Amino acid sequence: MASRPAARPRNRAATAPPPPPVRGKPAVPPSAPSKELHAFPNPTPQRDYVIRFDVPEFTCLCPLTGQPDFAHFTIEIVADKLCVETKSLKQYFWSFRNEGAFHEKVTNTIASDLVAAIAPRFLRIHADWYVRGGIRTFVTVEHRKKGWKPAPRVEL
Repeated sequence: MASRPAARPRNRAATAPPPPPVRGKPAVPPSAPSKELHAFPNPTPQRDYVIRFDVPEFTCLCPLTGQPDFAHFTIEIVADKLCVETKSLKQYFWSFRNEGAFHEKVTNTIASDLVAAIAPRFLRIHADWYVRGGIRTFVTVEHRKKGWKPAPRVEL
């Protein structure tokens, strides 16, 4: 029986993938909470159309206990000349995370800040505050630009 030549030892270090690069903490985080809402020109101001945002993970603090409050926000906007930029809206919502405020106050503050930033024809914010102490709270806020009337609804 023929003998096999001795296998050469493999240099494992040469075949192993290089270690991942060490990453330092960025000087400026890629995103951070902010109260600043950015706007851009409405691309179709001649038409009424609804922009809907769904924010299912809103958090703030209860002003009495300091415990976290959670809510699901739905925002509907009929823009006029300006639309709100989505990333700034995300950072704006994030800015409430460590603030204490009552449900009604937070919902109305968000409505007022959006109206100040983009002056929409119509705005509706619906906040579904999750159960705390056995009570679920719903807060709905609306704003209509003076003189604006929606087109009649079409049923198909």
